[in-house]
Amino acid sequence: MNLLTPMLASGALRFAFEKATTEGKICIGVLIIVSIFSWTVIITKSRQLYRAGKAGKRFFAAYRATRDPLELHRAKREFDGAPAFELYDTGAEEMEYHLKNNPIQVERARQAAPGNATQAPTDVVAQSNTTKISHDAFESVRVALERASSAEALSLEKGMIILSTAVAGGPFIGLLGTVWGVMETFAGIARANAASLTAMAPGVAGALIATVVGLFVAIPAMFAYNYMVTTVRAITQQLDGFASEYATQLEHVYVDSRSLADEIRDALHPSPAGDGAPVQEPPQRPLQGTGAAGGPAGALSPVRVPAPEVAEPAFS
Repeated sequence: MNLLTPMLASGALRFAFEKATTEGKICIGVLIIVSIFSWTVIITKSRQLYRAGKAGKRFFAAYRATRDPLELHRAKREFDGAPAFELYDTGAEEMEYHLKNNPIQVERARQAAPGNATQAPTDVVAQSNTTKISHDAFESVRVALERASSAEALSLEKGMIILSTAVAGGPFIGLLGTVWGVMETFAGIARANAASLTAMAPGVAGALIATVVGLFVAIPAMFAYNYMVTTVRAITQQLDGFASEYATQLEHVYVDSRSLADEIRDALHPSPAGDGAPVQEPPQRPLQGTGAAGGPAGALSPVRVPAPEVAEPAFS
């Protein structure tokens, strides 16, 4: 503040603006409009990125605390402002659509043997799920995830062109006003035939203020642009990684991964209980009776089949 007080108190900016040419004032007006748009983008984009980072942390914590990849969607939990949640919700809706309209009923996989600690909890979810979809149907889920990822990336990058324009174009617009003002100043001196510092100073001061305004516009936009580009890139990479992770978990739990032999076996020998348990043959009861030569009861005895009676032809 101590550095700005002498500059503002001396009225240098006011004096320079009053001595600026019409072309210089037009350039300053354009720079003010660019600055308004630039600061609007800076404020709104900063709030968006802050909300995306905060909501994204809450979403990832909740998602990784579950085993079923559709659990958050079925519980109707929402994380507004998190790009990863928008991608998750899009994939979950597409998956639910195919589970409802294109289901494949499979038998429950055989449970792991007792004491086998190598079975992951996600494997338990996958084995207990009997409603799945085909690989062809899952391709539409992948397409939906890619489309949602691209849409979220574009949403994060929206408005960044204004900052880059302010950074690249602000100094040049100011330089244009300065050069034009210096040109007008030297032209006036030539017409007046008075090449003195007193005649040159007002015009040069009025010309330089355009460059000052251009730098005031470009410098904040440059720092904001570099910070936001880095943040957006980090969120985008995190989004791409989550899309791959999410697609892998959905495929593991909800996509029919049986071999062709298993599909044929399940089609020919469906489980009557519908729970995937192997079909058990009913126990056979032993034939009751007495064995030959006074054998023990329950032993099988030979069965004598009587020979068919053949009628003898009568001869007359």
